Amino acid sequence: PLSGKVVLITGAGRGLGAATASTLAQRGAHVVVADIDQDSAQRVVSTLPNARALALSCDVTQLDSVTDAVSRTTDEFGGIDVVIANAGIMGRGATMRALEPGEVGQVMSVNVAGVVNTVSAAMESVISRRGQIVLISSVFAFLNGAGVIPYAMSKAAVEQLGRGLNVELARHGVSTMTAYFSLIDTDMIRSGLDADPHAQALMG
Repeated sequence: PLSGKVVLITGAGRGLGAATASTLAQRGAHVVVADIDQDSAQRVVSTLPNARALALSCDVTQLDSVTDAVSRTTDEFGGIDVVIANAGIMGRGATMRALEPGEVGQVMSVNVAGVVNTVSAAMESVISRRGQIVLISSVFAFLNGAGVIPYAMSKAAVEQLGRGLNVELARHGVSTMTAYFSLIDTDMIRSGLDADPHAQALMG
């Protein structure tokens, strides 16, 4: 049951995060839409049905930014029942041979360090409410990731974080859910795969 529960979602200014925020609001949750682009977050909040909601600027690669978002959520709603570490990027579609190490690092910074920052910042509040941590992985955690190897690597790391947390936090009455999505119609897929001829060639 989600009525009255407080849910913080990172990367919720568009795509999967925005769709999740809408669904949660329909089910009666208080939704905090956190995104690096606060204008996008505010636009999502303005569309949410029947919800007490909050739009926040949040850069998941910066722990102090995530900590501030958690603090502001707690000030507004009293705590966090569910945190959804949704923020992520695909990176450039290319073979590993064609990628610079810095490009790999950028994907890891958002998709791995950003998830760790989100979990770390929100964990105590979620524990206090015996709530849930939700991690967004991908089918690329276990399928061939040729063409998007850094993304696949990052989502495999997220999977293992979820497996470990589920065991560690069980004694606190907290569950960890890991979601594995395939290709869905979002800006990330449209710009990162559909519109990139190199990515299309690699996928082929």
